[in-house]
Amino acid sequence: MPDSPTISDTGTTGNEKLSSKPKGATGHHLEKGRSADDHVDLNANLEARIKNPLEGIPRDQLMRRVEAFCEEKGLAQHVQLFRKGALVAQNPDDYDRIEGTEALDEAEKKALRDEVEHKWRLPTKLFLTIATCSIGAAVQGWDQTGTNGANIFFPDIYGIGGTSTRDKLLLGLVNAGPYLGSALCGCWLSDPINNLWGRRGVIFFSAHFCLWPVIGSAFCHTWWEQLICRLFMGVGMGVKASTVPIYAAENSPASIRGALVMSWQMWTAFGIMLGTAFNLAVWSAGDINWRLMLGAPFIPAVPLLVLIYFCPESPRWYMKKNRYGKAWDAMIRLRNHPIQVARDIFYIHSQLELEEQLLRNSWYFQRMAELFTIPRVRRATLAAFTVMIAQQMCGINIIAFYSTTIFKDAGQDDYQALLASFGFGLVNWLFAFPAFWTIDTFGRRSLLLFTFPQMTWTLLAAGLCTLLEQGTARTALVALFVYLFAAFYSPGEGPVPFTYSAEVFPLSHREVGMGFSVATCLFWAAVLGMTFPFLLESLGTVGAFGLYAGFNALALVMIFFWVPETKQKTLEELDYVFAVPTRKFAGYQVRHVLPWWFKRWVLWRREAKLRPLYTMDHHQGRVGGGEGWGVGRIPCRRRRGRSRVVGLGGRL
Repeated sequence: MPDSPTISDTGTTGNEKLSSKPKGATGHHLEKGRSADDHVDLNANLEARIKNPLEGIPRDQLMRRVEAFCEEKGLAQHVQLFRKGALVAQNPDDYDRIEGTEALDEAEKKALRDEVEHKWRLPTKLFLTIATCSIGAAVQGWDQTGTNGANIFFPDIYGIGGTSTRDKLLLGLVNAGPYLGSALCGCWLSDPINNLWGRRGVIFFSAHFCLWPVIGSAFCHTWWEQLICRLFMGVGMGVKASTVPIYAAENSPASIRGALVMSWQMWTAFGIMLGTAFNLAVWSAGDINWRLMLGAPFIPAVPLLVLIYFCPESPRWYMKKNRYGKAWDAMIRLRNHPIQVARDIFYIHSQLELEEQLLRNSWYFQRMAELFTIPRVRRATLAAFTVMIAQQMCGINIIAFYSTTIFKDAGQDDYQALLASFGFGLVNWLFAFPAFWTIDTFGRRSLLLFTFPQMTWTLLAAGLCTLLEQGTARTALVALFVYLFAAFYSPGEGPVPFTYSAEVFPLSHREVGMGFSVATCLFWAAVLGMTFPFLLESLGTVGAFGLYAGFNALALVMIFFWVPETKQKTLEELDYVFAVPTRKFAGYQVRHVLPWWFKRWVLWRREAKLRPLYTMDHHQGRVGGGEGWGVGRIPCRRRRGRSRVVGLGGRL
């Protein structure tokens, strides 16, 4: 590709034409400044174009727009930085060619180069934010495993340990309590209280519900007291699960957003492992062992309450509230250099203007309805719903809830069953680590399409092994395939759903959309928790595992047709991804991806080529963007004339 022309102080790049009626000048609204011919409909992006909202604006017009923006938003003291940042945002590959008074100095150029060459060189406050989010996830995971070990003790004490339908229903209800509290209340509180208190305030609020009810659960003497405590715990879990991934996504750079946001699942898995380890440690504590198992998850909620105070608020939340001065103060703590802050704030603002034209202001119940009525939002809702319900369809929670019970049914005593459950928790955590590298290279969609077939056969194999005669071989094989199932789940369907759902909705609908997504996940987790004892009794272990193996296959098909890739795009660029009609996206999978996949991986024809679905406009031309089994051209930002092709096996 030839070198790009210099971005001059008085002109524009390429054959751009100066507008006779400048936009962004005094007296004009800060609109985008593009011609009607260049507009991409965010409800029906039939050409599958991903556009930079600043693309094509002449330099002098862009500078006037920057000055009007800074004056309107109270950022006049940073106007020179915003002039530079706007040019960088407009032409991210050519920041070193900017001339004139906006030319970048060496420190600014180095900061932009480091984003690519040293992308993990991040400010301390960003690491603190992600660490705090990770603690919130550990609370979630440990909460889930409290009853896993206690399930073999407390039912008899509460008088619900029999084989009657009543006892099984009440046991399932107690286990499902947090998920009912989340799905029916907590998740839906996320939008209104985020609107009032911001991300930090909501996390502080939710941490209290993960502290006091958890302590109370250790002192309950009846099943209904335990259920009430667990319902209150669920309120906190739902609010927190709907907010923490959003908070991490909004604060993270696009190039490693997936890796940082997936810390939610990574440390949820750590909390599960920690819970199973604690259950094992207190097994010999006598009659109070199950009370300790239920009450211990309060421990990580304490540092969460303290550390969230020291984290910056989400800059995007401040921008949503039109508090741009506060947004600057927050963003400056989350980036390495002011030039990055100016670039990001101005670029985000430019894209939010487009969202506002599409979505306008709306109230809470209207936003809930718009999840299904506005086409761009509806497609995001469908994709988020798919990855969330797939997490329950895959069967992970039948093991997270009942692994100790399952291992006991496989012939182990109480201690051995707890030990095997600890092994599951350990594998679930350790195998989440690879996703730090794969989620932003292979992508969210690719990880799902690769791991779901593996989860199908491992779950089926674990069920079939229970048909073997009682003995060590049977126990070992059941444990082996359960561990293999967890090993495939952890880097795929484990981290993707919460990461994906936190990023796909526009800012105006992000809280209510994430609330709906998490409510979907946790509601079906509650249904699973309540029905699995009956399922286990009627179908047996092999039948139950076989049923969920079939659900895995169904989830694979749903993901293939309904879940677009989101890796390495800014949250605002995803507006264009979800503006592509679902019919067009699904048709592309049938007409292009399936034939290509068969030729490439069944017939082993290395010359097989996949036509990309998306095109990403740059000032230099268009760069293709694939959307099949994880193969596509992904622009390498700030590296001139280079792109990379990424697939399931790495670079192709």
